[in-house]
Amino acid sequence: MTDYLLLLLGMGLVTYLPRWLPLHYLSRRSLPEWFIQWLELIPAAILSALLLPALTLDGNPKYLDLLRPEFWVALPTFAFAWWTRSLGGTVVVGMLLFWLAEKVDPQWFAWMG
Repeated sequence: MTDYLLLLLGMGLVTYLPRWLPLHYLSRRSLPEWFIQWLELIPAAILSALLLPALTLDGNPKYLDLLRPEFWVALPTFAFAWWTRSLGGTVVVGMLLFWLAEKVDPQWFAWMG
């Protein structure tokens, strides 16, 4: 039982410390404006790095497939998000478009090829 408690305590420590130390250190400092602006770009960069491969790559081994329905549904969804800045509306539009894409014959998306 003690081993499990020590294991949980150790896992909590190695999870908490890497988050707390930079926050603690940087909260007492004044950061340059250019650095703050750069930090604001990180969430968009991470989201792009996660979404783009999921929308454009298919198969095993992976290959570029721009005819995937997910890619074509994402384009108007991203446009809606950009213009409205509404998270809830974007989720609803994306879900609706994805639902509609499932109802369409998959060959319809191959109109370019």
